[in-house]
Amino acid sequence: MQLFLDTASVTEIKTMWEIGILDGVTTNPTLVSKEGKTFDALLREITALGIPSVSAEVVATDTEGMLREGRRLREVHSSIYVKIPMTSAGLKATKILASEGTRVNMTLVFSPNQALLAAKVGATYVSPFIGRLDDQGQDGMELVREIVTIYRNYKVPTKVLVASVRHPMHVVDAAKIGADIATMPFAVMEKLVQHPLTDLGLARFLKDWEKVPKG
Repeated sequence: MQLFLDTASVTEIKTMWEIGILDGVTTNPTLVSKEGKTFDALLREITALGIPSVSAEVVATDTEGMLREGRRLREVHSSIYVKIPMTSAGLKATKILASEGTRVNMTLVFSPNQALLAAKVGATYVSPFIGRLDDQGQDGMELVREIVTIYRNYKVPTKVLVASVRHPMHVVDAAKIGADIATMPFAVMEKLVQHPLTDLGLARFLKDWEKVPKG
C-alpha cells in the first residue's frame, strides 16, 4: 500500500520524502490556507521535490469552473492529480477531464454508490473519508471494505485512496482490507515509525554497549 502525506507543508513533506517512505501528497484548501503562499507557488515547491503524485483541489462548484481550474492545475506540473468533489457537477467535470487525460482524485466520498459513480466517469483515485464517518457514529473502514469489494468484482482500475485517517490503526486496517493508498497527517505518519519497545530495546543495547571493553 502506498503512503501519502495529507499536508501542504513543504517542511513536513521534505522530512518524510528524505526518509524514503513517502509516495505522494494530498492537499486541500484548508491545508493550503495555513501556509501563507499562493496555491501555484506552493504546488511548484512541492512538485520540485520529485513527489510523483500531488493532489490539488478545485474550489469551483460548477462544472465549467471545475474544468477551468482543473485544466490550469494540471499544467503546473506533470505530477498533479486534480481533486474534484463528489457532486453531479463534479462527476460531469471528471468525465470530461479524464477523457482529456487528466488524472482526477474524486474527493469527499462517503458511500459505495458514490465510489461506483466515480469509477464510471474515469476517476484515477477515489477518496473515502473514513474519519469523518467515524465522527458520525458510522464505521468508516466498512466503507473502504465495500468499495474494495465492488472494485475487485468488476476489475475497476480506479484506486482506493483512504482519506481522513486519524490514527495508525486506520492505516493498518486499510492495508488489511487491500486499499491502494492511505493519506494521513504528518503526526500520524510519525507514529507509524514509533513503538515504545523499539525505544526500550535501543536504550538497552546502548547501555550494554557501554560495558564492552574499548580500545
